[in-house]
Formats: sequence, C-alpha cells, structure tokens
Amino acid sequence: MASYLLVLAIGCFAGCVGGVIGTGSSIILLPILVFVFGPKQAVPIMAVASVMGNAARVMAWRHDVDWRAVAWYAIPGIPAAALGARTLLVLPSSVIDVTLGVFFLCMIPVRHWQGARGLTLQRWHLAIAGAVIGFITGVVLSTGPLSVPVFAAYGLTGGAFLSTEAASAVMLYVTKVATFRQLGAMPGDIFVKGVVVGASLMVGTWAGKAVVRRLSPELFRRLLDGVMLCSGLALIWTGVR
Repeated sequence: MASYLLVLAIGCFAGCVGGVIGTGSSIILLPILVFVFGPKQAVPIMAVASVMGNAARVMAWRHDVDWRAVAWYAIPGIPAAALGARTLLVLPSSVIDVTLGVFFLCMIPVRHWQGARGLTLQRWHLAIAGAVIGFITGVVLSTGPLSVPVFAAYGLTGGAFLSTEAASAVMLYVTKVATFRQLGAMPGDIFVKGVVVGASLMVGTWAGKAVVRRLSPELFRRLLDGVMLCSGLALIWTGVR
C-alpha cells in the first residue's frame, strides 16, 4: 500500500510538471514504476497512464489544438509506434532499463543542439519527425524531449503547443496500448494499474495549468534537463545493479 501511495503522489507531481513544460511525466514516473512493478509491467502501465495524462492536457487547452499539425505528425507516427512496441516486447528487462536511461541522458545535449540551431519546421518535417519519434516511442516509452522541440520549432507556443503535442502523443500511445493488448502484454490487472496511475497524472495536469504562463523559458529548460538527468541515471542504475 505504501508503494502505491508513493506512485500516486509522484504521479500527481509528474502530471503537474508535464502540464507545465509539455513533457517530463513519463521521465519522472518511469523509475518508480520500474522499482515497484518491474520493467516489463512498468512500460505498459506507463503507456496507459500516458494516454490519460496527455488527454487531460488536450482537454485543458482544447480550444488551442492545431489539428492539422497533429495529423501530419500522427499519421506516419501511428504505424511506426506499433512497430516499435513489437520491438520492445522482445528485449530483455535489463536492456530496457539501460536503453531508457542512456536515451534520456543523450537527449540533454541533443535538445540543446536543436535549440541552438534555431530550426523552423514545416508540415512535411512533422511527418518525418512523427515516423521517427513514433518508432522510438514504441521502444523507449517517453519521447517528450524529442517531440517538444519539434513542435516548438514548428512555431507553436503556450496552450497551442501543450495541447497539440499532447494530442499527437495520445495517438501514438493509444497505438502502443492497442499493440500491447494484441500481443498479450496488457492483461486486465496491468490495464487497471495504468488507469489508476493515469488518474494521478490527470489531477497533476490540471493543477499545472495554473502556472503555465508564469514559467520562464530558462526555468523550463533547467527543469527539463534536471528531470532527464535524474531519471536517466536512476534507470541505468536499476539496469546494471
């Protein structure tokens, strides 16, 4: 019971962070889910929770969604996410942990490089990014550190950025959950756990809306880097211990 309460408390905090900066929920929650449930259960649980958390962000900013951008990104991303999810299920648990951790750490310099380049993306760029990030989403669970700069470079800000990125993520995560169900990796008990964790993310997401416009860009970058660093190191430690 204490472990579940800890997961729910961290879920509320993670949802708040994700509601403010557009990413970070999965990065924060994944290490504790791996610790409590193990990596094989943690990934499908987080997939269900991510659907709910991102759906809450879409509802919070529903009038600002750029649905054309969502379509360009998600249409190629959906089959790519299904392929990535199939790839994930054949990997050993320790490989999943270390891969996730290394991925998060690598995204810190990559994200800064993208920002320094000052790239402005067009819609066809979103399609390419959707295919690539969709596959990675299927394998490594959280690609917010990649999708966030993509939609920012497309020119979206504020509620439009938060809701559009979230709506695109919902498409990919629903595909991932459906693939897990089809392959027998999403039994009823794991789905219920995902719903419970997802409910805590939704609560945190709505709380985060109140502070979105008060967050400076510099604080956003520092917060995201800190979350990625801590979670990446925690996952690597779990995988090699």
